[in-house]
Amino acid sequence: MKNPVHTDLQVTGMHCAACSARLEKALNLLPGVDASVSIATEKASITYDAGHISVDELIKVIQDTGFNAHPVRDFAAEKQARTIILQAQQQQFIFSLLLTMPLVAQMLLMFAGRHAMLPYWLQFVLATPVQLWIGAHFYSGAWRALKGGGANMDVLVALGTSAAYLLSCAVWQLNLEQPVYFEASATLITLVLLGKLLEARAKGKTSSALEALLKLQPKTALVERDGLMQEITIEQMRVEDIFLVRAGEAVPADGLVLEGSSSIDEAMLTGESLPQSKQTGDTIYAATLNGQGLLKCRAQATGSHTQLAAIIRLVEQAQSSKAAIQKLADKISAIFVPAVVLIALTTFAAWWLAGAGFSTALINAVAVLVISCPCALGLATPTALVVATGRAAQNGILVKDAQALERAYQLNVLLVDKTGTLTEGKPQVTDLLPAAASTEADLLHIAASLAQGSTHPLSRALTEQAKNQPRLQTESISELSGLGLHARIDGQFYLLGSPAYAKQQAVAIDEAAILALQQEGKTVLVIARDTTLLGYIAIADQLRASSRAAVAKLHELGIRVVMLSGDNQATAQAIAKQAGISEFRAEVLPQDKAALLESFKFGEQLVGMAGDGLNDAPALAAADVSFAMKSGSDIAIEAADITLMRNDLMSVVDAISLSRATISKIRQNLFFAFGYNALGIPLAASGMLNPVIAGLLMSLSSVSVVSNALLLKRWRSQR
Repeated sequence: MKNPVHTDLQVTGMHCAACSARLEKALNLLPGVDASVSIATEKASITYDAGHISVDELIKVIQDTGFNAHPVRDFAAEKQARTIILQAQQQQFIFSLLLTMPLVAQMLLMFAGRHAMLPYWLQFVLATPVQLWIGAHFYSGAWRALKGGGANMDVLVALGTSAAYLLSCAVWQLNLEQPVYFEASATLITLVLLGKLLEARAKGKTSSALEALLKLQPKTALVERDGLMQEITIEQMRVEDIFLVRAGEAVPADGLVLEGSSSIDEAMLTGESLPQSKQTGDTIYAATLNGQGLLKCRAQATGSHTQLAAIIRLVEQAQSSKAAIQKLADKISAIFVPAVVLIALTTFAAWWLAGAGFSTALINAVAVLVISCPCALGLATPTALVVATGRAAQNGILVKDAQALERAYQLNVLLVDKTGTLTEGKPQVTDLLPAAASTEADLLHIAASLAQGSTHPLSRALTEQAKNQPRLQTESISELSGLGLHARIDGQFYLLGSPAYAKQQAVAIDEAAILALQQEGKTVLVIARDTTLLGYIAIADQLRASSRAAVAKLHELGIRVVMLSGDNQATAQAIAKQAGISEFRAEVLPQDKAALLESFKFGEQLVGMAGDGLNDAPALAAADVSFAMKSGSDIAIEAADITLMRNDLMSVVDAISLSRATISKIRQNLFFAFGYNALGIPLAASGMLNPVIAGLLMSLSSVSVVSNALLLKRWRSQR
């Protein structure tokens, strides 16, 4: 693909999994097009070559396949459009119900032993508007499907109800000695309408988490313009605008606090229930809630560039993706309707040849047609994924795609980076141990001067410790990843690095003193001038409060946890022991992490990686499923399958727990969908189901699948 472009199209007119499978196939047959169509979200996610095809041409293909489409509008506009469609469906159902009730009443009276049959002409008058007007969209949908080279649920409904209706018309007009089935055809259409209405309402609830996120966005902002405070719409905000956030108000944009202090409720962003303290220099995010106090801020990101907008895009992307487990359902859906039609024809022929009569044979064939439901099969996986990804976002877990959620369920081994994942990621100087040739002040001054150009967490700890001191002028600075750095100060060679690096440079060190510090979980840095030892600086990174509990939970889930650290053996062992980890790898250089991860992959074993740093990105990309802390680098987050908005290893536990709950729900749904058809079709073919009962069961099957998926909303964090 020379010019790959991505677009999302909202598709209308899909009624079942066969529809989405047919449309997806039609789009993927186009040169330079890679498309995924979701029946749950009613969206087509398309990557295409802009040099070969345009969006208008894609929409034309969708229309030729029997559907309609338009570029995705904002959530509010799409919801309004769905509301209008839902209202029209409600009106159709009510009118259909009113016409059908007299027909059903006579049938119920007959079952009660009272003969109260309506005249055939009146039954015809009641049933005809239901069949030919209200049911017209089944015919149009069936025609478009057949014209496009496929078959869907509309074909089954149109065939089944038309057979019952036309047989009844023939019996009435030709005075045949057999019953009419006007009530069956009208009731079937009414029940299908009821089922689709309930299904639409239930599907609307699956995206409630996304809707809740969107509702958090404030409509206006108080911005300083031309020296005056003005209330403007969010759309009018610009980067670098100075804005105020009063107590109780939602933050209108991502920004930096310039003045004031307050506490901000960031639950919508991170899932963290406790408000976060914010002061001058801190970052705040759009749609979070200011608890008390006035904040004056500078906008750093507005509109579609905010953290909230990024979360919404990621959730929508995940909801439109497909899990591998769905491929089986898609394959079956593609041949489902033709297979059902063949079974119905076989049923008709078998009963007729057995001497049951034309009417009985036809009604049993109709029952086969109407009880078969490709909808339940198609909705089993995507509805569960839509609910799960929304629930994950509410808990600060951003899933990139469905495959990530699916693979997390199968995870066997989790490699965990120490710094910033198990620990706070904020190392602090704990010990200054100068040699005879130096003092504590000189030692820190030299170390901070050498570290001033480095972004390593240990270097930042040194510069933070000496933040009020002037820096020495350094020259020819060189940093060796995982070892240390050296530079010239006043023409002399200075070294700052690990004990191993110091030994390489012929610096004499006290290994016993260093080991004692390392066994306390501290990292020791050696400072030397030429080959003369100036002293040691010990730095410790506090273990996160939840790390030990998270590791214990991971063990309970049957996951083997391995800690990776660039520290020496003694320091790594001390930190691993504090975290409750028995297996670790020490002195792992950043460039070796990905290769080490690959060594854990064998057989059916799936290996995960949790990290936050720039040097974790290759390992995150190599993992079967990867987790990145939001505090980490943008590159690490981009490489990860799952981003954790809360810097807490317990979020990894939550992601795996939710993954297992989701896969469990998908399996339940698929079992129900397969089981329903496997049991229902033989019962209908054997004459044990009245077409009306079959229609009722068909209507309720897809509703049951969606309702079961909605139970994922009950999932709770492991905290």
